[in-house]
Amino acid sequence: MAMKTLLKNPLSVLTVQTEKDRWSQLYKVIKEPKPQIDSTPRKLVWKKNKSSLWYYPAQEKKHDIPIFLVYSLLNKAYILDLSEETSVVGHFTKLGYDVYMFDWGSPGLEDKDITLDNYVVDYLEVAVKRALRHNAAEEISLIGYCLGGTLAAMLTSITELPIKNLVLAAVPIDYTEFVIPKKWIKAIKDGYLSIDRFSDAYGHIPSEYLQAMFLALQGYNLGPKINLVTRAHDEKYVDKWRKMDKWMNDPVSFSGAAFKQTINELFKDNMLVKGEMKMNGRTVDLKNIKCSLLIITSTDDALVLESQSRPVMDLVSSEDKTYQLVEAGHVSVNLSGKFVDTVDPWLSTRSKQGQEIN
Repeated sequence: MAMKTLLKNPLSVLTVQTEKDRWSQLYKVIKEPKPQIDSTPRKLVWKKNKSSLWYYPAQEKKHDIPIFLVYSLLNKAYILDLSEETSVVGHFTKLGYDVYMFDWGSPGLEDKDITLDNYVVDYLEVAVKRALRHNAAEEISLIGYCLGGTLAAMLTSITELPIKNLVLAAVPIDYTEFVIPKKWIKAIKDGYLSIDRFSDAYGHIPSEYLQAMFLALQGYNLGPKINLVTRAHDEKYVDKWRKMDKWMNDPVSFSGAAFKQTINELFKDNMLVKGEMKMNGRTVDLKNIKCSLLIITSTDDALVLESQSRPVMDLVSSEDKTYQLVEAGHVSVNLSGKFVDTVDPWLSTRSKQGQEIN
């Protein structure tokens, strides 16, 4: 009887097959190991402690000035090279750019005394020097994302290195307002919630704690799991979902000293905007930034507010500066391809050696 029904209604056969595929894929998600992330072809250029500088050559070089990507200290950088289809790194190499990406790594307890000063001066500045030397380039384009953008802006304001272009995406600079609940902000500013005591007790901030903080800010989101169940019959979608899920559940730890500095000097006292921050004796004044500047924010960013990024336009001395608002979220702007699509038209006209923008 069931066979006759299936023969009369072929759609029933498709429905049965779809359900079989759905549950087979869900079983794979539950039982199989996390997927392997195959990176765009790359070469290790330099390594310091847990950090690595990677080089991704252009498939066919079209631009003189290489790109240097700086991702956040709060997450792992491979989100920028998650798969061939969504890779920010891969798309830039296809467009003819030589790309360098600095991976901060995940600090251990032995790294508890590393400060933001160390990260900017001893790690990032040296890595940019290495990239310039490796590429035999006279200038470089610095692209910073999220907290990586904050560090990129800090470096650009204090260094003598030839940074030709600066791109800051989803960058928290002004902490007059941000996504942390108001009661948390008040507790931090009034001293009831002491980040210093917390950092001193643990030495460094364990990755599990950082992940719990993000979950507390965002709330538990059932959306991705509901989407998985709904589209589990689609093998391509499940592959994307598994890679994203791996990254989401692969957090990093954070140096205790750098964490205290981030909370006290950035969140609490807003010193970067006020021009009161110092790094190894050098004043971090954003007015010192004079290179070509592109700021990118996203309409649906639930982690970094537009009001945290936009003030940069008035804080720098750059004459050539552009602000771009993109319809996307904090992470989806990368995975959707909108980030590269926004950056390339701007950057490609500014990536010739010795070129001046009027």
